Amino acid sequence: MLQTKRAYEEPEETDGYRILVDRLWPRGIKKEALRLDSWEKDIAPSPDLRRQFNHDSGKFEWFKEEYMKELEQNEAAPQFMENVAREAKVRPVTLVYGAKDTTHNHAVILKEFIENKMEKGEKDG
Repeated sequence: MLQTKRAYEEPEETDGYRILVDRLWPRGIKKEALRLDSWEKDIAPSPDLRRQFNHDSGKFEWFKEEYMKELEQNEAAPQFMENVAREAKVRPVTLVYGAKDTTHNHAVILKEFIENKMEKGEKDG
């Protein structure tokens, strides 16, 4: 099971393996409070793409397309995918992010990217 959750929501047992997928640490949160298993800065959108998107929901489809391209080219993605797949076999995996908008953010796109890759891998494997 793969899910997304805001960093500002309380961690729960049902979160399983918690991965912060933001390049920047969420404001006002102490490290202990997030109870993370991993912080994967390199899987987040590039600073330039993040700035261009600027959390504008009107640009979300464009942002999604561009971020998916970045993920396909990202050298950190294969190892990240391997780690997520390994953890997902034994417990839920939660992608933790700081954005206020729970629908128009990069974690939602990353979740879709992972699910598509895992599904494709199951079909190919």
